[in-house]
Amino acid sequence: MHHFAYQNGRLHAEAVDIETIAQEVDTPFYLYSHATLSQHFKAFDDAFATIPHLTCFAVKACSNIGILSLFSSLGGGADIVSGGELFRALKAGVDPKKIVYSGVGKTGVELRQALHTGILMFNIESEQELDALQAAAADLNLKAPVSFRINPDVDPKTHAYISTGLAKNKFGIAIDQALAVYQRAKEMKNIEIKGVSCHIGSQLTDVGPFVESLRKVKGFIARLADNNIQISHLDLGGGLGITYDDEAPPHPDAYAKAIKDELGDLNCTLILEPGRVIVGNAGILVSRILYTKTNIAKKFMIVDAGMNDLARPSLYGAYHGILPVNEQRSGKVIADVVGPICETGDFLAKDQEVPDCEPGDLLAVMSAGAYGFTMSSNYNTRPRVAEVLVKDDDYYLIRQRETYSDLIRGEAIPDFLK
Repeated sequence: MHHFAYQNGRLHAEAVDIETIAQEVDTPFYLYSHATLSQHFKAFDDAFATIPHLTCFAVKACSNIGILSLFSSLGGGADIVSGGELFRALKAGVDPKKIVYSGVGKTGVELRQALHTGILMFNIESEQELDALQAAAADLNLKAPVSFRINPDVDPKTHAYISTGLAKNKFGIAIDQALAVYQRAKEMKNIEIKGVSCHIGSQLTDVGPFVESLRKVKGFIARLADNNIQISHLDLGGGLGITYDDEAPPHPDAYAKAIKDELGDLNCTLILEPGRVIVGNAGILVSRILYTKTNIAKKFMIVDAGMNDLARPSLYGAYHGILPVNEQRSGKVIADVVGPICETGDFLAKDQEVPDCEPGDLLAVMSAGAYGFTMSSNYNTRPRVAEVLVKDDDYYLIRQRETYSDLIRGEAIPDFLK
């Protein structure tokens, strides 16, 4: 469910006319609904209310500090994968003891930053990373709380680029090799074992792979106990999908019931890292049509947003529904909605039924809240777009549109060329 709907023939975000925002902020821009974000976070978090748990939002999905601050105010933590995301989470007011640090390539500097901050735990993905963390913690005379990301070799049945739990993926430690790694860690003076972590992929629309991976991880936890290694936290990652087109993902209540049923009487705090399921349908990308043209093969709508603003269609072949901001443009046409980028792969929709609109009309690219702005770039030297948050009948600019000066900040012409 989301709070984008037509009122008097105009698409609104909650009680705000999107056309009004476009006139004042200009296009393109990302637009988020406070009511939808809050509702989705609570629906997910409340589904696990009967057991000890911590909901750590996956910052990579949508990293604006205004949105992170909202989730923090609702009791959430943060799942981070870089020093920059740690910086953002702290700026947003997230409690360091609710921050989990994932990711396969943490640098020495990033490890030290997180140790200084006093985060809940590191999700370690390789033995060499464990050694680097031990060395960093020893230098700082601290104990590093760790969980090891176990790769259960479970097929999540999702896009290959966002599948992370198979043996051929770069993530985690193979489950049949992990016990030896835990035994090594147990002997390290500056390492404190806290948990086990497992994340198998993103945009899953079936609870089956989640349950299968949890079953394997439970078996592994029993092996740890047999070797006198006790854990207090079980990190199940995220990955629950949303509806972009005709997908039918389970409701968080159904997902939670399946997890809790399989969990049984396992005595630990559950850590959950939802991202897309909370923000995906809570955000849209608003773009204006610049030109239309028809050639022998097809019709094109050329808009002012491109693959640098929303990479998912070009990167994954992903589908995003497109609505007219003016409901009078209710006619349909099969067309490519393309951007200004000098790449044939620059499209927001390809051979898709879209509103039959004209230059100057506004389009709303739906379900763009997850991996939209966070994956955007300055390709073709284009400023990144504004981000706007609507609450009730008002809206707030939570990121200013970049300027041309922003684009060259930090660059310099060497003296020999002057």
